[in-house]
Amino acid sequence: MATLPGHRGGAWEGDITISNDTSNGVGRRAVLGAALAAGAAIAAPALAQTPRAPARPPAGLGTGATPRKLFQTTETATGRVMGIANGPIWEFRGIPYGAPTGGRNRWMPPRPAAAWGGVRECFAFGQICPQTQSDLRGEYGQLIMWDRHVGGMGEDCLVLNVWTPNTERSARKPVFVSFHGGGFATGSGNGPGFDGKQLALFADAVVVTINHRLASFGYANLVGAGAPAEFRYAGVCGAMDMVASLQWVRQNIEAFGGDPNRVMIFGQSGGGAKTSTVLAMPGAKGLFHSAAIQSGSALRLATPETSAQATERLIKQLGLTRRNAADAQRLPWQQILEAQTAVGANFSPVIGTDALPHHPFDPAAPPESHDVPIIVGTTLEDAALSLTNFDLTEDGLRALLEQRYPGKGRDLVGLYRKYDPIATPYLIQAQAGGRRSAYTLATRKSQAGGAPAYMFQWNWRTPAYDGKFGAVHGIDVSASFHSYRDGFFNGTLEGKRMADRFASAWSSFVRTGNPNNERLPPWQPYDDARRAVMIFDDDTRVDFNPRAEIRAWWDANPPAPGPRG
Repeated sequence: MATLPGHRGGAWEGDITISNDTSNGVGRRAVLGAALAAGAAIAAPALAQTPRAPARPPAGLGTGATPRKLFQTTETATGRVMGIANGPIWEFRGIPYGAPTGGRNRWMPPRPAAAWGGVRECFAFGQICPQTQSDLRGEYGQLIMWDRHVGGMGEDCLVLNVWTPNTERSARKPVFVSFHGGGFATGSGNGPGFDGKQLALFADAVVVTINHRLASFGYANLVGAGAPAEFRYAGVCGAMDMVASLQWVRQNIEAFGGDPNRVMIFGQSGGGAKTSTVLAMPGAKGLFHSAAIQSGSALRLATPETSAQATERLIKQLGLTRRNAADAQRLPWQQILEAQTAVGANFSPVIGTDALPHHPFDPAAPPESHDVPIIVGTTLEDAALSLTNFDLTEDGLRALLEQRYPGKGRDLVGLYRKYDPIATPYLIQAQAGGRRSAYTLATRKSQAGGAPAYMFQWNWRTPAYDGKFGAVHGIDVSASFHSYRDGFFNGTLEGKRMADRFASAWSSFVRTGNPNNERLPPWQPYDDARRAVMIFDDDTRVDFNPRAEIRAWWDANPPAPGPRG
């Protein structure tokens, strides 16, 4: 029988942790009218108007023909690029924002992309960082299409994609920059789940997705494994790539109709951890103005001591020693990926340099982003991404929780059943994980003063795979990109309504730093006294201290913290 991983014992435990092989009835209590009225008074900024999609899209395999031309050329700092029209949205794919990262550039800070002459055709995705592929036998990986990261694989991976409704410099559209999920080990901005055109259309905004270095290519602590000081940024160069992409946005986004003074960064799972990280990076200060962290709140990252152990194992697997660790630059990337996979170590950003001097949200919110408002949240059944015991029975659920919490399993099941009497035992199990760090992060942001934090919880359950995954990890990615055609929503009316609601918060937040708009009830900033949380469900609403008894139980029975806090 499956057991709950040690860091996933309950609804207030540490975040879902994505390993290198990532690829593998809720309470309906409405908010009291008096509470909503009081909350509306707190939410001082006026409701933002959400842009609306065209009323009459083309039918069938419509060409999306428009009066304008098919191709569009614009100027960047390194050369001219050509994109192609998709209906009212221009698509530019595979634009370099940095130089190739192989050879002498491996494990070094990102370097500028070389300029080019003529016009660069940006119709195809660029390379993704070397990584393991999604196992085709995993249903969750198939659901999120994690095997569809196209563009080829290699170390010329510092590329980005842009979707925009207008390339006129005077357009001044707000700008989304997405950091993809997959832990710090897999994924890309090329994946179907990060297709930016629907969000660009819905929000009337520019959308940017990026590729960057991952796993050992981005986060191997070479100095800790004996390499010379010139490798001091090897453990954080993947995060420095993200800062470089934001610098590119600041320098170039006006050429795509974007406003460099209204930039929102966001990400889910590993992308949420990346967003948490960038919030603490001095080099990123001033390059973005709002942020959202979805099911990936990272309070802590790797230390020089813990990261050195993983890197030493990698170096040994490569047949090197502390004396010649730097020779790993000369090896083919395929050999490094083989060694990384063989040792099975997790690589993530390493603190302790001027690029990333401290943990993101431990012991407090980072001063580098004191004035940046954030949204932070989770999904109700986040843990379902890594659980496959769909035939779990009620007795099995009690036994499983009893094994993890001796003498308390039956009471814990009863407590969850009080809030959700109809969910399958599998889904109750999946509810017992993944919210503690998110609430801690929001609390610390609130306590720091400065800009506010807004909390959400996604409860709407996907009908995909006969509904067995529930409100699973990642469903809010599709909603944030307004991608209601994918496997989570299946193009249903209900799914589109949920995507409309969630993306409307993003559309407002990127413009004003406040998610309130006419599609949602009044949404108050989070603090640890009122604990206002927007619940995205059929009856989307604000709950104050939702599932209070469950939270109180976990506060009284705190689990061991996960690797990110």
